[in-house]
Amino acid sequence: MLGFLLARSGIDVAVLEKHKDFFRDFRGDTIHPSTLQLLHELSILDDFLALPHQELTQLAIAVGGQTVTMADFRHLPTYAKFIALMPQWDFLNFLSSQAAKLPTFHLLMEHEATGLIESNGRVTGVHATTPAGPVEIQAALVVGCDGRHATTRASASLPVHDTGAPIDVLWFRLSRNEGEPENALGNFNYGEFLLLINRGDYFQCAFIIAKDSFTTKIQPAGVASFRESLVRLVPFLRDRVDEITSWDQLKLLSVQVNRLTRWHNPGLLCIGDAAHAMSPVGGIGINLAIQDAVAAARILTPALKSGIVTERTLARVQSRRELPTRITQAFQVTVHYFLYRALGNPAPIKPPLLLRLLTPHLRFRRALARFIGMGVRPEHI
Repeated sequence: MLGFLLARSGIDVAVLEKHKDFFRDFRGDTIHPSTLQLLHELSILDDFLALPHQELTQLAIAVGGQTVTMADFRHLPTYAKFIALMPQWDFLNFLSSQAAKLPTFHLLMEHEATGLIESNGRVTGVHATTPAGPVEIQAALVVGCDGRHATTRASASLPVHDTGAPIDVLWFRLSRNEGEPENALGNFNYGEFLLLINRGDYFQCAFIIAKDSFTTKIQPAGVASFRESLVRLVPFLRDRVDEITSWDQLKLLSVQVNRLTRWHNPGLLCIGDAAHAMSPVGGIGINLAIQDAVAAARILTPALKSGIVTERTLARVQSRRELPTRITQAFQVTVHYFLYRALGNPAPIKPPLLLRLLTPHLRFRRALARFIGMGVRPEHI
């Protein structure tokens, strides 16, 4: 997104992608109204929505078999009043195809950044490996968008504040039948939590577990026991849990919540998960990263056009986006606390009193929808 926005302003930009395509199981399937609004402002939303996707106008959670509506997006002050569910590889392919129309945008596939090039205390480019061998790419500015295990921030030794997370996620697929219920927040009972993301003919599933419990409790209990826990939690999955025959079909995602205390060095800026690793709670991470990109494009464009990008300019990006990051992470950490307290208690549960008191109120559902759907300090093109 940042490359697209800079190229729209005539700035020469190269985006390095280490793989030969985008076809991998990301977690970022939820395109929130804040991101859809940006696509609308770019006049590409209709093209985006022409791609296969699902639309959620409300978020609900099944607690102890009782479905509770948590958020209602139909009243947001945005053009699209829903969450679009789309595999992230389709979203990335769409964005890159739009950016490819611009003469100053260059997407370099199979270019893996391995380190920073520095001169006189300033980052001046990156080292990368390619199928043809190592290359050096010089740049007036390097922006690290390479995720929570960012090569850029590690190479620059940028300081990290780690909040920690008491949960992990098991990521896997189960087939889906037409007309089956959709539940975007999940199913919670018997000390277990399962999120089902509708991807058309299959569910992308996220099973929330206590940190490090996969190897110490779940695996030793066996695949059959894991399948039984899924059926107990969501009974209509009974006819397909046998699709899971091996642990190899599950991917363990280690949840992190951390942020850089300084997002930049001379010639280097980090945004998105490279600057602040987010939990999957609320599906907020990808949308927060895109907000970073929009703010960065607005702040950086004049400096890049002048040829002078100072640390003061880079600090403005962090200043603009740090408060939304802190507030969002505080929300996620609070949710982690309640999840962790409930995980592992095998007794059936019912919706907590606070949930029963708050969710019937329209103001609460709208407020939560605004926080999740638009975020703190939404950006605009």
